[in-house]
Amino acid sequence: QVQLVESGGGLVQAGGSLRLSCAASGDTFSSYSMAWFRQASGKEREFVATINRSGGYTAYGNTVKGRFSISRDNAKNTVYLEMKTLKAEDTAVYYCAATTSAIPLVAATFYNYWGQGTQVTVSS
Repeated sequence: QVQLVESGGGLVQAGGSLRLSCAASGDTFSSYSMAWFRQASGKEREFVATINRSGGYTAYGNTVKGRFSISRDNAKNTVYLEMKTLKAEDTAVYYCAATTSAIPLVAATFYNYWGQGTQVTVSS
């Protein structure tokens, strides 16, 4: 099993940037494909980005493509989400998730492990 802890959330003005981190422990981090999801108040959980085990493949949700970047450092057991040009509609709780699948997936149901989430609030 892997345990995930997100950090880096906060309040930022529209147009600003934030970097989220997700630290993993308890298992071999490089055995997991990783992803970020988000959930705004009153809305469904939304896929944000995913990265495969080696970091050589990434995919993004349409609403963040070109503004967000996912990366990982297997030596530090950490996955990152760099967020730029933030908009008010990016306000949400952001969750880190892990799957043992070698193929990174966009559906939340395929992810076995989840962090507790970190709040990102973008003021307009």
